[in-house]
Amino acid sequence: MERLSLKSDFDKSSDRKVGMASERLRKIDDELSNLKVKQDDLTAKWMAERGGVDRVSELHEKIADIKHEIVRCEREHNLDRAAELKYSTLPQLLKELESLESDADANEGTDVLGERMLRDEVVADDIANVVSIWTGIPAQKMLESESARILSMGDKLKERLIGQDEAVNVVTEAIQRSRAGLNDPSKPIASLIFLGPTGVGKTELCKALSEFMFDTEEAMIRIDMSEYMEKHTVSRLVGAPPGYIGYDEGGQLTNAVRRKPYSVILFDEMEKAHPDVFNVMLQLLDDGRVTDSKGHVVNFRNCIVIFTSNIGSKDIIDLGSSSMVGGQEIMKQRVTNAMRDHFKPEFLNRIDEYVIFNSLSKQDLRGIVKLEARRLEDRLVERSMKLNISETALDLLADIGFDPVYGARPLKRTIQRELETAVAKGILRGDYKDNDTIVVDAIDGCLDVRKETSIVASSGSKNDKSPGNIYG
Repeated sequence: MERLSLKSDFDKSSDRKVGMASERLRKIDDELSNLKVKQDDLTAKWMAERGGVDRVSELHEKIADIKHEIVRCEREHNLDRAAELKYSTLPQLLKELESLESDADANEGTDVLGERMLRDEVVADDIANVVSIWTGIPAQKMLESESARILSMGDKLKERLIGQDEAVNVVTEAIQRSRAGLNDPSKPIASLIFLGPTGVGKTELCKALSEFMFDTEEAMIRIDMSEYMEKHTVSRLVGAPPGYIGYDEGGQLTNAVRRKPYSVILFDEMEKAHPDVFNVMLQLLDDGRVTDSKGHVVNFRNCIVIFTSNIGSKDIIDLGSSSMVGGQEIMKQRVTNAMRDHFKPEFLNRIDEYVIFNSLSKQDLRGIVKLEARRLEDRLVERSMKLNISETALDLLADIGFDPVYGARPLKRTIQRELETAVAKGILRGDYKDNDTIVVDAIDGCLDVRKETSIVASSGSKNDKSPGNIYG
């Protein structure tokens, strides 16, 4: 597949004659040649192993036939023939079989082309691959040490989520309790409520949790509860009753979980949902299962259920970063009281943890800028370019995008507008070529984007759109 992909890139580049330097074409051509050699070696290895496997299978059949023949000869008192088979023919076949199997085992770890391509027996990797296809959980995740992976969960999540260490710790501890077998096995893996103002990382943590637990963000099922504000919309979760329009379509929630039984379920902005929606949630959280309109029982016991809400956001913003004594405790108490005023006790009592997200500081936003810049750098590497962004540029982007009310959302727009747009215009104009390094700096309160080789020190006016210019 890798060879076919590169061949396609090569053909497209040859047709267009634009957008790719000759050095890149040469690299693709060299890589195609190397992959062709590798393909030939793998084909030869596969043919050799196929011959060995066929011979082993043939020997097993012959040995079974010889044993049956020995029994038949002894039963018919043909002792000479039985002795010949038992003490001459059979030992030779067993010796050849043992030799073939020992050679295969000896070559498995020393073969320069890697592990065996064909086997005549089932091993742990084969079982893991089959279970992976059935469940959607990557095979590597199942072969890893589960306890070691879960213990390192907090550190992995903090690499992606900036400024929410306390929230990450609460989520990690809830998952660790479940994985240790201390939670009720009839309930979901964990049920959590994420509380905090917009743009602080609630959805991002859900995505990170989905990727860590199930190796892909696609394992997250997101349901926007603002679509369930009316009483009649509740049926969309589990399906319309018989005789009503939409009965054959099933429920939005139940269908999604039946397709992805191992998933993170995100109920976004839960406070907007109609109160009748919580009747479905009670059964889900209590029994770990829901019966849809067709009578199918859908299992939620391998899911992580997360609700998000903006309730108490004003208190989190006002008191979260307050220096007053006991400010954090007062904030948590007010948020808890707001939750009790809005949601019924029978719903809140079924939640494992309330996770409160702090409002982001300017230092937190600087860390997010660094993370986004690294992602942009990774995208530029695909175009054979590098990105070098200075500390002052990081500070400037954090200052421009800082908004304590809206969190990181304005920051991402700022990065797109101030940095990514400037880089994109330079690429489209042809200012940046393969193997160029794009330097980003801050000069006089404006962002300066230029090539590293440029000797122009941003001497143009602010409205000048020539290369090496300041983008404000």
